[in-house]
Amino acid sequence: MAIDPVCNMTVYEELAVSCEEYKGKHYCFCSKACREAFDKDPDLHANKPYELLQS
Repeated sequence: MAIDPVCNMTVYEELAVSCEEYKGKHYCFCSKACREAFDKDPDLHANKPYELLQS
Protein backbone atom coordinates (compact mmCIF):
# COMPACT_ATOMS: atom_id res chain seq x y z
CA MET A 1 0.00 0.00 0.00
CA ALA A 2 1.05 3.56 -0.67
CA ILE A 3 -0.28 7.07 -0.10
CA ASP A 4 -0.91 9.21 -3.17
CA PRO A 5 1.22 12.31 -2.44
CA VAL A 6 -1.23 14.66 -4.17
CA CYS A 7 -4.63 13.71 -2.68
CA ASN A 8 -3.43 11.62 0.30
CA MET A 9 -5.59 8.68 -0.75
CA THR A 10 -4.49 5.16 0.15
CA VAL A 11 -3.48 3.37 -3.06
CA TYR A 12 -2.86 -0.34 -3.55
CA GLU A 13 0.20 -0.43 -5.80
CA GLU A 14 -1.25 -3.19 -7.96
CA LEU A 15 -4.32 -0.98 -8.65
CA ALA A 16 -2.49 2.34 -8.99
CA VAL A 17 -2.83 4.27 -12.24
CA SER A 18 0.94 4.65 -12.19
CA CYS A 19 3.96 4.65 -9.92
CA GLU A 20 7.32 6.37 -10.22
CA GLU A 21 10.58 6.95 -8.44
CA TYR A 22 11.46 10.53 -7.54
CA LYS A 23 14.61 11.46 -5.64
CA GLY A 24 14.98 7.90 -4.43
CA LYS A 25 11.42 7.51 -3.14
CA HIS A 26 8.60 5.45 -4.65
CA TYR A 27 5.25 7.19 -5.31
CA CYS A 28 1.94 5.74 -6.58
CA PHE A 29 -1.04 7.66 -7.91
CA CYS A 30 -4.77 6.99 -7.72
CA SER A 31 -5.58 8.87 -10.92
CA LYS A 32 -4.12 10.43 -14.04
CA ALA A 33 -4.97 13.87 -12.63
CA CYS A 34 -2.90 13.23 -9.49
CA ARG A 35 0.02 11.97 -11.58
CA GLU A 36 -0.15 15.09 -13.77
CA ALA A 37 -0.30 17.38 -10.72
CA PHE A 38 2.75 15.63 -9.27
CA ASP A 39 4.63 15.92 -12.57
CA LYS A 40 3.93 19.69 -12.73
CA ASP A 41 5.50 20.33 -9.31
CA PRO A 42 6.96 17.18 -7.79
CA ASP A 43 8.79 18.98 -4.99
CA LEU A 44 5.53 20.48 -3.71
CA HIS A 45 4.01 17.04 -3.26
CA ALA A 46 7.10 14.95 -2.51
CA ASN A 47 8.11 17.11 0.43
CA LYS A 48 4.90 16.85 2.44
CA PRO A 49 5.50 15.87 6.05
CA TYR A 50 4.74 12.21 6.73
CA GLU A 51 1.98 13.19 9.17
CA LEU A 52 0.04 14.94 6.37
CA LEU A 53 0.23 11.85 4.21
CA GLN A 54 -1.34 9.77 6.96
CA SER A 55 -4.36 12.00 7.62
